[in-house]
Amino acid sequence: MGVGSDGESPRIVTLIASATEIVSALGLARQLVGISHECDYPQEVLGLPRLSAPKVDPSLSSAAIDRGVRELVRDGLSVYQVKVSELEKVRPHVIVTQDHCEVCAVSLSDVEEAVCILDLPDTRVYSLHPGDLEDVRRDILRVAAGLGVPARGQALVAEFDRRLRVVAERSERAHGDVRVALLEWLAPPMVAGGWMPEIARIVGARPVIVESAHRFSQVGWPEVAAADPDVVVVMPCGFDVPRAIHELTDPEMVAGMKTIRAVREGRCYVVDGNSYFNRPGPRLAHSAEILAAAVHPKLFQDHLERYRDVIVPWP
Repeated sequence: MGVGSDGESPRIVTLIASATEIVSALGLARQLVGISHECDYPQEVLGLPRLSAPKVDPSLSSAAIDRGVRELVRDGLSVYQVKVSELEKVRPHVIVTQDHCEVCAVSLSDVEEAVCILDLPDTRVYSLHPGDLEDVRRDILRVAAGLGVPARGQALVAEFDRRLRVVAERSERAHGDVRVALLEWLAPPMVAGGWMPEIARIVGARPVIVESAHRFSQVGWPEVAAADPDVVVVMPCGFDVPRAIHELTDPEMVAGMKTIRAVREGRCYVVDGNSYFNRPGPRLAHSAEILAAAVHPKLFQDHLERYRDVIVPWP
């Protein structure tokens, strides 16, 4: 087990939800002393100090959030802030953050600046960079090794891969080529990249528009309609199912969605992007099971039932 500079077990801060889930899945949740504003799983972390905050109100509409984020990024500003005074109170031995996406969580540069301001020279900073599933595995193993539990990391990755194999093998029973549109944002429409095209292929589907591990692709509704997917899965980044469905009450958005044949024919699902698809951690195995149920509902009836609260037909 890794230890702090004074011989105690390391005091850990996680500034992105996927890191909190990784640390917890490694059996180290009790060593967490602070988390991000977005962290909501597992339940045992909910009472911990929140050490980050968004600069754009997350209760705004998709379009308003998009405008606010773009303005901050255009001006060279961070989308989130570190609560430096709160970080000083917990004085962690280890901080886990990310350097993959400037609009996903607190950036590595902001964390490094805070560590410098607080004079925490012995604090180790691990930064996740999950571009695809292999990166997710690598991040889990690196965090596990850094926290002194490499065997737990290997076991976690092995279980992750086992669940993905089960889904892949079962999906092989499906017949035909299923084309799926993975919508990561709605105003403007964006198609998911990163680990999502790979997960789509694992469940026996072919992702449209974005086929490799790009961050995302901003498109228009005509482009999605022209791609003619057989299934549409709506997984807005940071939104749970009720929030995503609320967004889909916008008349302009509804009109755009209904230009897509799969939507008109009843093959569209809204899923919990926040808890599953947007978080590059161990629960991506659950995400594969959810996507398999959307793509092959007859073949994965059990998963439709199991995840009935986080995968909802629309409209």
